[in-house]
Amino acid sequence: MSTIGENIKMYREQRKMSQQELALKVRVGTATIQKYESGEQIPDTQTILKLSTVLDVPASELMEREMNSSGMDPEIEHLVKEIGVKRAKLILRKAKEFSEEDFLRVMQMLYKLQ
Repeated sequence: MSTIGENIKMYREQRKMSQQELALKVRVGTATIQKYESGEQIPDTQTILKLSTVLDVPASELMEREMNSSGMDPEIEHLVKEIGVKRAKLILRKAKEFSEEDFLRVMQMLYKLQ
């Protein structure tokens, strides 16, 4: 797996598209595409959806990224740090016991609490 910028560049090159052509089709500046591909900037959700449409690749594939040195997804690692390891363990231990239906019910309840 690679970073979103590397993925954008890889799919753009596979489609034999220049940065300028991609920028035009996504309606951003060429410098913005350069920043995405170099990792200086990360596209927002709307732009990711536009890129995925133009490059004809699912957004999830565009957003795939390398696992960090611990082998854990960086977002998961960040969330664990935010809530604390102890709380994360308690939540995950309980969540693994849920059926799919129970899990969906719990998620609905959590979203209602916000």
